[in-house]
Amino acid sequence: MQRRSFLRISSLLGLAGSLPFTRTEAAQKDISELPAGDRTYWVTLLDKIATPVLLNMSKGQLRKNMPVEYSATWDGRNKQVAYMEAFGRLIGGIAPFLALPVDNTAEGRVRARLLKQTQESLAHSVDPQSPDYLFWGEGKTAQPLVDAAHIAQAFLYAPDALWKPLNEKTKQQYIHEFKTIRRIKPFKSNWLLFAAIIESFLLSIGEDIEASRIDNAIDQVNKWYVGDGWYSDGDQFHFDHYNGFVMHPMLVDVLRVNVAHGRRTSKEYEIAYKRMQRYASFQERYISPEGSYLVVGRSSTYRVGAFQPLVKLALEQKLPKEVQPAQVRCALTKVMKRMFIPTTFTRSGWLTLGLVGDKQADLADYYSNTGSMYVTSLVFLALGLPATNEFWSAPFAEWTQLKAWSGKPFPKDYAVAY
Repeated sequence: MQRRSFLRISSLLGLAGSLPFTRTEAAQKDISELPAGDRTYWVTLLDKIATPVLLNMSKGQLRKNMPVEYSATWDGRNKQVAYMEAFGRLIGGIAPFLALPVDNTAEGRVRARLLKQTQESLAHSVDPQSPDYLFWGEGKTAQPLVDAAHIAQAFLYAPDALWKPLNEKTKQQYIHEFKTIRRIKPFKSNWLLFAAIIESFLLSIGEDIEASRIDNAIDQVNKWYVGDGWYSDGDQFHFDHYNGFVMHPMLVDVLRVNVAHGRRTSKEYEIAYKRMQRYASFQERYISPEGSYLVVGRSSTYRVGAFQPLVKLALEQKLPKEVQPAQVRCALTKVMKRMFIPTTFTRSGWLTLGLVGDKQADLADYYSNTGSMYVTSLVFLALGLPATNEFWSAPFAEWTQLKAWSGKPFPKDYAVAY
């Protein structure tokens, strides 16, 4: 019976015969005992994506065992950035899932395993004596600023699960690294928000901050607002998915912390949030009846991480009024099943460079490597909702394009003035 259940889950993911690592018998049993349904598919996919990174790093073996492929147009930056990219981007997406209670259900046991591995990996990340001490930069390579920001964001999403359990030595090592990384000056782009979210995390734990790295980001991004839920990424507008990858979610998180500490106004936060809701309404409409979406602009290989605003709003239960939680779940599940086919992973279970399968490595930008791909994990924010929440428990619901192209009524769309 257990074997039949396990094969059912493997078939659900299209992964039979291609598991990332030989898990313990207990871990395989936990997966096999998950109930059928969309949540099980998401949890099983999260586990498949996360396990190669966390299983290795929790043992101090990520550098040793992670095979790294670099873009054919790699720009020559220090290749050690790959490991922080994989770990930081991964935990930025799975933190809300790890923050749920650990219990003796099959899902609870999966969560307990991943949480333990994440906590152990966090300690390796900042321990100079560990083989997996991450490359926090030497003052010349700017990339670590990006992925340190994802770690800081994970701490903000799940402080009780990820930050507070760390011992005092490890906490001080993180504070040291986050302050040392100030030597990296962010580019005048979405990068401003990476500096801002690190400082905002330091603010949240009562550390001294460089206020200009926060305020300059907020003020500059607000100047880049071009209307109808869209920001330009720098002085010139880019039609890509960076409003999803970075602009909306990080601006909102930065403002939330700074409003709570009396540094910025609630009005700024409220307008940024409304703009994110508007942008998310576009995102839901991106998804075709067949589960594809518009692939445009740079960083296409970051896959469904682009839908971060949509799942963030689902997590916070503040989706646009015309978007029901179940239609988001159903639409994104359809996308995932088209995207995460067996060949989207290497034989040993790591994400490939590309969008779907293993024949699209040329999509990787000059700054992309295997580690970069793990920002796709941002789609898992919605797994921070318990299984009883409407997002998971409501029956199948048609999303906008599925209604539109099957001749059914669907809500019209109009531009907004905020």
